[in-house]
Amino acid sequence: MLWIIISIIIVVIDQIAKYYVVANIQTDQMIPVVDKFFYLTLHRNPGGAWSILQDSKMVFLIIIPIISAGLIYLMIKNKSPFLRLSLSMVLGGAIGNYIDRLLIGKVTDYLLFYIGSYAFPIFNAADMAVTGGTILLAVYMLFIYKETPKKNQDELKDEK
Repeated sequence: MLWIIISIIIVVIDQIAKYYVVANIQTDQMIPVVDKFFYLTLHRNPGGAWSILQDSKMVFLIIIPIISAGLIYLMIKNKSPFLRLSLSMVLGGAIGNYIDRLLIGKVTDYLLFYIGSYAFPIFNAADMAVTGGTILLAVYMLFIYKETPKKNQDELKDEK
């Protein structure tokens, strides 16, 4: 249950931040937080990360619920707190952006960073949750997850 609460908190934070930005910033206006490095801005992204799959709203509206159901299933099935945390972050971020796609057809992005003269693609809190959860999932898969040896799996089946 804690893992679903984490997802809900991420969705709430994401939606509140987007509401604030939409209410206070005009499209493509840049408000400096740290001049020449970090700005708040308002951008509507009709695609996925880095604006891939532009204007593919229906693809996202179909795929995200399926992926979300799979994430919930994995959270229920697996008992690893680390894995559950990573999946709940991905789920919360996915739902946060899904709400935008469902209601306005585009995702509201508002965080803009410059690295020298390079403008990093604009993103939002939901994107940070998906990225952070994905990084934690990679850490889990590479360093924590241990597959049960085949012999032990067969022994477990015999015991049942």
